[in-house]
Amino acid sequence: MNLYESGPKTRPFDAARYLDTREAQAEYLTAALETGDPAVVRTALATLVRAHGMHATAKGADATMQAFHKDLSGSGEPRLSTLLGIVTALGLRLKVEPKP
Repeated sequence: MNLYESGPKTRPFDAARYLDTREAQAEYLTAALETGDPAVVRTALATLVRAHGMHATAKGADATMQAFHKDLSGSGEPRLSTLLGIVTALGLRLKVEPKP
């Protein structure tokens, strides 16, 4: 008997499943932006797009799904217009504050 075959069925964790409110989405993106790491921000944006739905987000951002795929892929570098479009499509806004 193989130990890996008999255990409970699980699925990989996907944060998108839990980002079902604008408040949760805002906190998630804020935390990613605070890291200052473009890869973390790109991953967070991709997760938010999955949570909201690719088609709905692209439509709300006035962008194409191809542009999202390019900007949010593992090797992509999201443009400012992509960030702003996603934020707008999600019904969020960006806010800049001085560091404490």
